[in-house]
Amino acid sequence: MRKMIIALGLAAVMLLAVTYVYAQGPGMGPGHRGMHESWGPGKDHPLTPEQKAKFQELRRTFREENAKLIGAIVTKRLELQSLWTNPKADSKAILDKERELRDLQNQMKDKAVQMRLEARKFLTPEQIAGFGPGCGMGPGFGRGHMMGQGMGMGRGHGMMQ
Repeated sequence: MRKMIIALGLAAVMLLAVTYVYAQGPGMGPGHRGMHESWGPGKDHPLTPEQKAKFQELRRTFREENAKLIGAIVTKRLELQSLWTNPKADSKAILDKERELRDLQNQMKDKAVQMRLEARKFLTPEQIAGFGPGCGMGPGFGRGHMMGQGMGMGRGHGMMQ
């Protein structure tokens, strides 16, 4: 019983920590002053204040709409980690959990692509030309940012490993 209470307490702390991390915004670390001239399609075609406001609102909405999905991904990762570290875990259970996690990650990637398509509507043709793969969406939307490869999902740095 005591182990179960400790495990539930740790899970609750992890969930709160993840919520805090996602609430921090673009993920540029302490001292980040918000979106600056390099955020967006590139330094050659900086965002206007109106575009910055629209991008900020789009990201805020994205985080709010996908909070449950993000929580589900974190939960699946913890469950999968628990299975991998359990010497008695069944191979089928691990494979099934991997598939479940991959399905959730694919849902998140689809939603991230939709967000990028929506963001393109705010840009000029010149800005779109500089808006390459992973550009303009801040950390988590390109290769090697935030939590690994792709759209901010997958194994990565720090707490999520």
